[in-house]
Amino acid sequence: MEEPGPEEEKEEEEARFDFLEWIGPDTSAAVFTFLDHPADLARASAVSRSWRRFVVRNGFSKIQCLRLCPEASNFTRIITKQAIASASESDAEHQHRAYMHLSYALLLDDPQDCIIRCIGASTTDNFPEETIQNTLVPTDWVAMMRPSYWSSAGHFDPAVPECLFYRLRSDLCLVQQINIQPFRAFFQYGDPIYSAKYVRFQMGYPKTPLPSQLLVSHDNEGQLAADDNYIWTYTSPQFPMLQESVLQSFKLPRAVLCIGGVVKIEFLGRVQKQEMDDLYYICISHVQIVGIPLPRELGVDPYKNGVVLKYYPDTRRSGVCHGESSGDDGRNSPSKWRNFTTRILHSSSARRLGWNQAILNRLFGAHDASEEEEEET
Repeated sequence: MEEPGPEEEKEEEEARFDFLEWIGPDTSAAVFTFLDHPADLARASAVSRSWRRFVVRNGFSKIQCLRLCPEASNFTRIITKQAIASASESDAEHQHRAYMHLSYALLLDDPQDCIIRCIGASTTDNFPEETIQNTLVPTDWVAMMRPSYWSSAGHFDPAVPECLFYRLRSDLCLVQQINIQPFRAFFQYGDPIYSAKYVRFQMGYPKTPLPSQLLVSHDNEGQLAADDNYIWTYTSPQFPMLQESVLQSFKLPRAVLCIGGVVKIEFLGRVQKQEMDDLYYICISHVQIVGIPLPRELGVDPYKNGVVLKYYPDTRRSGVCHGESSGDDGRNSPSKWRNFTTRILHSSSARRLGWNQAILNRLFGAHDASEEEEEET
């Protein structure tokens, strides 16, 4: 058997060469910033140990998560369940796992009404007949054929705002839109509609944990509906509200991550007086907060002057982060890897920055367009 010659040894050495080292850390980092899907990042980190170290140390999972959801910048720490956190793993590795899981969860697409219970209202005219709880009743009537609605207290000044507070199904919910129906008082002359001029939304977390028992009662009515109890991480623009008794949809400019599971609906400007007392009121029949509750493996807790992201994965079931936990490390999925490299090679960013095609081919392999055509056919 012939021994390999110098040329063959050189080719074999080049084949074992790490291309991240060859093109340098700066160029490598720029290439990795093109990745816009957590599956791509998971496959890239599965290429080799050195690639995974590069992904983890540079925090690409966090960068990608912030690009998907700017609200994630509010997290000051990551807490990982000790049972799944190996002592040999670094904090950067724990952070990588948590942000990868969060990124996958942000891509879920199963919108639903996220409200699980009411927290309280700024004021209530007649409690409990006109409680905020009525806004969650799916019909226009409650027991004894009484109309279902919440009513604020009356006020001489139409500029006095009112607020409703709700608790969502999960600590982290991706909120897309909020639906509100003003109440038509059909039992009053002229069937007046007690809407507001504008509506605005705030999302955040309580400074101290909310009690697990019923939040709306005679004892605490209005006490939990104070801004001092919460840290708001998002405030929406104002939306005009129509003086119509229909379910009005207020779609946010983009889907927003509600960190902490508390939503405040603020009604600005009163438009309708009640004839019998000449006071302005706001009355609401129905409220829906439409979005996607994130898995309960992800949670939040207040911590000093910020909020921490908790990552407590349930190892008994398959997680959301398929690239991290399902065993599909990308090496057994050549077609997916080819699609990933194709997106990099054909990306407008790569062309705009004038990447050297030879370098990209060495990094990702030569690109053969005929292979794509065969797959498509």
